[in-house]
Amino acid sequence: MEPTKKLFVWSLSWGLSWQDLKEAFNEHAEVVYAKIITDRETGRSKGFGFVEFASVEDASAAKEAMDGVELDGREIKVDFAEEKPRD
Repeated sequence: MEPTKKLFVWSLSWGLSWQDLKEAFNEHAEVVYAKIITDRETGRSKGFGFVEFASVEDASAAKEAMDGVELDGREIKVDFAEEKPRD
């Protein structure tokens, strides 16, 4: 997958906040943006989110450091996010 500045993070615990996510990744590179995707109706986490960095290099370093790490009791998975084509 082509490296981007944005990472896709899944297998997140239900109780993890976007602030927790940002803080965890900030230890490896400066996070520009972090978001956990929630269900529209219940507001509950869907167990995945995105973390964006200032550069591809920062994103690569954070991906290497965080993929497979235990965060809030769950082993998270990290990969580069795919950019959706704009129509």
